[in-house]
Amino acid sequence: MFEQMTYLAGKAQQMMLEFWSGEEDQPSFGAMPFDPFGMAELWPHLGSALVSDPVRLAQMQMDYVNEATRLWQGFLTGAKLESGDRDAPKDKRFRDEAWTEIPAFQFIKQGYLLASRYLMDVVSGAEGLDRKEREKAIFYTKQFLDAASPSNYLLTNPEVLQATLESGGENLLRGTEHLLDDLKRGRMRMTDEDAFEVGVNVAATPGQVVFENRLFQLIHYAPTTAETFEIPLLIFPPWINKFYILDLTAEKSFIRWCLDQGLSVYIVSWKNADENLRDVRLDNYVAEGFLTAIDKVLEDTGARAANLIGYCVAGTTLAAVLAYMEAKGTADKVRSATFFTAQVDFTEAGDLQVFVDEGELEMIDALAAEHGYLDGRYMATTFNMLRANDLIWNYVVNNYLLGKDYFPFDLLYWNSDATNVPAAWHADYLRDLYRDNKLASPGGIEIDGVPIDLRTVDIPTYIQAGKEDHIAPARSVWKLTEHFSGEMRFMLAGSGHIAGVVNPPAAKKYQHWVYDGHLPASLEDFQEKAEMHPGSWWPDWLEWISSRAGDKVPARQPGTGKLKAIEPAPGRYVKERNG
Repeated sequence: MFEQMTYLAGKAQQMMLEFWSGEEDQPSFGAMPFDPFGMAELWPHLGSALVSDPVRLAQMQMDYVNEATRLWQGFLTGAKLESGDRDAPKDKRFRDEAWTEIPAFQFIKQGYLLASRYLMDVVSGAEGLDRKEREKAIFYTKQFLDAASPSNYLLTNPEVLQATLESGGENLLRGTEHLLDDLKRGRMRMTDEDAFEVGVNVAATPGQVVFENRLFQLIHYAPTTAETFEIPLLIFPPWINKFYILDLTAEKSFIRWCLDQGLSVYIVSWKNADENLRDVRLDNYVAEGFLTAIDKVLEDTGARAANLIGYCVAGTTLAAVLAYMEAKGTADKVRSATFFTAQVDFTEAGDLQVFVDEGELEMIDALAAEHGYLDGRYMATTFNMLRANDLIWNYVVNNYLLGKDYFPFDLLYWNSDATNVPAAWHADYLRDLYRDNKLASPGGIEIDGVPIDLRTVDIPTYIQAGKEDHIAPARSVWKLTEHFSGEMRFMLAGSGHIAGVVNPPAAKKYQHWVYDGHLPASLEDFQEKAEMHPGSWWPDWLEWISSRAGDKVPARQPGTGKLKAIEPAPGRYVKERNG
């Protein structure tokens, strides 16, 4: 054992020396400002709030001491320890039997859960904080508690200790190798990335790139039916992610499913931002992106109008584009619009709001100042923080402590394929929309000098929300119904921001809720009155979109219309990868 540990220590030291000797080759993302999350300003407010009600604080401290004493006495006497935390049995961090069968680890777990519950209660109940301060304090307290979990450390995780004993420490050596490799890449790997290749086994639906400019490539997919609907479908995915979340494996691909239903499908593949997009802002994304893509699809097909889909932030921008087209008299180019997990009113936008204080915005400005774009890996980390136990600490344990081999999973591969965004536009988006909520106010923002008023949008709209969405909460997505004026169908899907959208019928997973009458006044009323249907919502949307897709015509082959083929799908833009 001594020889084995000496060998492993030497190998680990060698790997570290090789890593640091190549330090000059490591990625640089810009200078990190002091106090990037603006916590220095928050802590005095939180401290004052905590002492503003000394009776409550003293009572909570007394309750904690009593519970901790009971826990300690139980440990000493060998009694069964109960945490009183109803969610503890579901906590994946403590799924190993040792957490409940071995008294020492049971005590460590219950002590951690008790302290976590106490701290969260203290912070969430503090008086004198405004809503944003409270949400920020709760969010970062939870981040601290998630990081402090005993499951994240070698000496307090029984599963890691057992693996270390059984392998003679080989797991830690493999974990060190994984860690150093991730540091070189500038991001944490979650899956076996060598198992996937864009255009081969993900983003592999056949088609052609038929147009491109500095912002996007336009892909026209090859039909799978002899006839298709006359009105084409144009999809705008978010530019903060790669489009192929809608085209993973053939079984999960929304795009392939749409083709099989006889829809004529186009999609925008956004450029992975570089220094050449330093000047890009909202007006550019609208004119060079959305409006150009719509015009090119109509030119290629000869159709009078197109059905549009906007996903997440692209849906937010699509809403503004529709209002702009109403003002310019060109709204007849759009037959209908579908919104996936999109927001236009950010008053209840959820945990992401904690990242739009001035401190965070200044950090983004500093990180992007040198190159004019924000590295997508920072944004990916931000989203992962919303579910830190599942998307950060789970992989710290599996990859670095247990040293497990990476499991191939297409969704995690896509999640790691981060996209850079133009810094100026991203900062405007966060300040004007997330922080100041200007899009929700008539005339609050302008596009090419035209005041935007969402109330003028009266085309048919299909609005999808995810019941468990942490990025675009359902209550926030619902607010689209309060701003548009036309016919609307609202659908609440089971699961969250991704699985709530990418849920093929063949999977027979989750459920969805729809209401066929006049939309209720609130989301709560909708949930009370809506009818639940098992499985995917895609067939419900297909029935809705088919009635707005015109007659069937001979299927159009990519590159045979007005727009000629440039290169096979998925094109060059989506293959640009960071790290």
